[in-house]
Amino acid sequence: MPHKPNKRFWLLPAIAASAVLMAFAGWMALIFAPTEQSMGDLQRIFYFHVPSAWISFLAFFIVCMASIAYLVNRNPKWDLLAASSAEIGVLFITLVLITGPLWAKPRWNTYWTWDARLTTSLILWMIYIGYLFIRSFTKMQARGSTLAAVYGIIGFVDVPIVYFSIRWWRNLHPGAVIASSSGGLATEMLIALLAALLAFTSLYAVLLYLWYQYLHLEHQLYAWKSNRSGGFE
Repeated sequence: MPHKPNKRFWLLPAIAASAVLMAFAGWMALIFAPTEQSMGDLQRIFYFHVPSAWISFLAFFIVCMASIAYLVNRNPKWDLLAASSAEIGVLFITLVLITGPLWAKPRWNTYWTWDARLTTSLILWMIYIGYLFIRSFTKMQARGSTLAAVYGIIGFVDVPIVYFSIRWWRNLHPGAVIASSSGGLATEMLIALLAALLAFTSLYAVLLYLWYQYLHLEHQLYAWKSNRSGGFE
């Protein structure tokens, strides 16, 4: 019998590439990027805080799109993709809520303030924690998947609110810096930020694939135990 090629031969190189990109981004953030004049080395949290926020937005966007696809064609693969992305999104929005206060304490002399950006980010975290609770209580049930899909679509409404909050309301949170009218980031800082965004995006892609495969196997096991060929009840 001829040997069948491994369809996942690319996975280990992808993981290795993501690890290299993360290490490179760390070097760019901590060594290459210049020290900010007013905040000093504290500003380097920026290169981890902003990409974490970007990945959480991307993850919840995927939840929204996959949920719409699931409601349209009822293919459980879309539901599993939404579930996988939601769990990763919660991880990264949690990192946002951790790195933000660490940055805020020396800057504002407090870990937390009910600033519009911070408050809407906390609400976003709570929305998707609720999403995970829905999935945990209705695991492998078609009605639960439908409820989670509707919730995931509605919950995404808070993402643009978080993003535009610094433009819509007065904030202590720093405003937009990349496209700022005052000149934005220095070239070296922008390069470091773009490297971090690329690295975090690659990490998200790898985590999404791995977690999707895990949930897919879990779904198949449930279907086998239920004497079904696959799909939800």
